[in-house]
Amino acid sequence: MLLIKNSRVIDPVTETDKIMDILISDGKIIKTGENLSADNAQIINASGLIAAPGLVDTHVHFRDPGLTYKEDIETGAAAAAHGGFTSVICMANTKPVIDNPETLSYVIEKGIKTGIRVMQASAITKNLNGTVLTDMDKMAAAGAAGFTDDGMPIMDTGLLTRAMEKAKALNLPVSLHEEDPALIAAPGVHQGKISAALNYGGASRAAEEVMVARDCMLALHTGAAVCIQHISSGTSVELVRLAKKLGADIHAEATPHHFTLTDEAVLKYGTLARMNPPLREESDRQKIIEGIKDGTIDIIATDHAPHSSEEKAKPMEKAPSGITGLETSLGLGIKSLVQPGHITLMQLMALMSKNPAELYRLKPVSITKGSNADIVIFGENEEWIVDKFYSKAENSPFKGWTLPGKIHCTICGGKIVYQGR
Repeated sequence: MLLIKNSRVIDPVTETDKIMDILISDGKIIKTGENLSADNAQIINASGLIAAPGLVDTHVHFRDPGLTYKEDIETGAAAAAHGGFTSVICMANTKPVIDNPETLSYVIEKGIKTGIRVMQASAITKNLNGTVLTDMDKMAAAGAAGFTDDGMPIMDTGLLTRAMEKAKALNLPVSLHEEDPALIAAPGVHQGKISAALNYGGASRAAEEVMVARDCMLALHTGAAVCIQHISSGTSVELVRLAKKLGADIHAEATPHHFTLTDEAVLKYGTLARMNPPLREESDRQKIIEGIKDGTIDIIATDHAPHSSEEKAKPMEKAPSGITGLETSLGLGIKSLVQPGHITLMQLMALMSKNPAELYRLKPVSITKGSNADIVIFGENEEWIVDKFYSKAENSPFKGWTLPGKIHCTICGGKIVYQGR
């Protein structure tokens, strides 16, 4: 039994913002209120701290099976708990690819032992080849949380249409990586002044925008729940805004690195700022923030992409894209969105917990009686230095940064899975 005392509860499900105690037993919240007490309960003093529903990240790479020198399910889950996440959805680009029930079951069964809720998306196409659909019925029956070929764009419009139609019938979302390879001279860096200065071809906005335009219309015409992953272009934000206005069940993710940094970070951080899609210009960053403010972008996801230091030490043209993001996400959300006044903390919690859960057909956690006791406790403006990572990887441009939002405790299913010192 746990008793959280004097926390400021921020709950986007009930829109509660109130000082209260939370009593937890057998994995559930059994009572909330003032001046609660319970015999033999472990007491967590949360005076001056926020208690919110556990964070949900719908876009992580745990590299397991097959690439576990970068990350594995256990270390990925530890990084998630350190970041305040109690639920994550893993992408399918492992080795072997998550395109069959056996490999899917491997991740699910291993995830159960971690202490947090590790879910797994199925690939849309066999071996991410973009040409043959997986058996989506079998994958859904085996427990797939949704469908994605993340990391690889699906160029066959007819095949993607069939996938969306099937996903709609299964009531599961489709999440899409939007980059047309024909419009990319070199990946990972925005095609503009910075790429020119580096004599590096770069990836154009158009590579993303043409795919987003197509898939917004496919979402409109199929009725499928479709998520545009890690949106990076201001025009892409406008396309999603239009599709929503037209009635499409369309959603968009923004990553903390895309709403915090621009392509100028490549000059300072080198390959640590190489991303797919790339960091773009300040005008794009501002349009992403505007999309977050007006609800066009309804999910914050990390695209947690761990790589070894040896890989990131390679030249720009040979280094892999991506950063480890789970442990800095909340702090960057507060620093880049809440502290400047773009959104409220309540809105940030919706973007990081309620909305992603709803997209993936999960019941959003609430700080109310009967709800799962998945809770993050943090100091909204309490600063900490990004240094020790629970992930195997440290490929982050934010290492050494001072961020707000120090996490004191992460509770999943009523059990403490991370407790800061």
